[in-house]
Amino acid sequence: MGEFELIERFFKTPAQTQAKAQLTTIALGIGDDCALIQPAPGTQIAISSDMLVEGRHFFADVDPNALGHKALAVNLSDLAAMGAEPLGFTLALALPPERARDEAWLAAFSGGLLALANAHHCPLIGGDTTAGPLNLCITVFGQLPVGQALRRDGAHAGDDIWVSGTLGDARLALGVLRGEWMLPPDVMAAARQRLERPTPRLALGVALRGMASACADVSDGLAGDLGHILKASSVGAEIEASMGAHLTAAGAFPSLAGGRFHSETLLQLALTGGDDYELVFTAPAAARRAVQSAAERATTPVTRVGRIVEQPGLRLIEANGQPTPLEARAFDHFD
Repeated sequence: MGEFELIERFFKTPAQTQAKAQLTTIALGIGDDCALIQPAPGTQIAISSDMLVEGRHFFADVDPNALGHKALAVNLSDLAAMGAEPLGFTLALALPPERARDEAWLAAFSGGLLALANAHHCPLIGGDTTAGPLNLCITVFGQLPVGQALRRDGAHAGDDIWVSGTLGDARLALGVLRGEWMLPPDVMAAARQRLERPTPRLALGVALRGMASACADVSDGLAGDLGHILKASSVGAEIEASMGAHLTAAGAFPSLAGGRFHSETLLQLALTGGDDYELVFTAPAAARRAVQSAAERATTPVTRVGRIVEQPGLRLIEANGQPTPLEARAFDHFD
């Protein structure tokens, strides 16, 4: 099977065509040297690229349907963090020869990829395929009104810090897959779902326009990704240690708290684990009711976990009120 037959059979599907038909902003999709995007008047284009490499970002035996879902989900999460709505995406795909001949694997991978694309009206509009070690590179395009992007540099002292969903679940599953610990089967199934099929918080990102002062997606752990906001905004932050009891996997899986994983361990997974693809954002304290209303409209739970302060650095506030410095360091692919 050649390159163009592979594209025609697995990546130009009714699901992709249906999504494309709903978008007047895509003037030209797959089939020419370039795709053409026509942004709506008064909007800006948001662009993000992510690369997933076998052995670095996913295991060789991962479910290909889940891999297709996650490859796009991590990019859509970047759009969510900016408050952008998806327009379309390109896929650069390097396939080992055995994968290029494995029609079942290709069907499952493209099925997971295009199902998520269709769910968010984000068609595949171009890309490239080649032979090589398995490598997935997606560039996603979105749009948002001019001046309403949720950036990292707008946090101010006195702002609340919020997080969507729960954190640490993906790292729990990764620990099992690495042989670091064991989990009950039902807990592992739920945690693995969070690791392999993250939910991009697009509706929440849009709902927070004009309300959140800064935002980032949590891909490398809360400490590191909040740290990006602190650096860009030239501020510091205080996180409540009690968040470990209701925000991390202890809240989603109560059996873990007080058992093999106590709340301090779960808190560390949330702070440093990564792969959650939730949103961490800041907003003025006066906007608390508005934030909760926005979260309800987006059907996404949010939790207030701390506050922005003038003093630089990230600190964990213990139950006794004492601050503990935290390293606001994100995952580094070259470490």
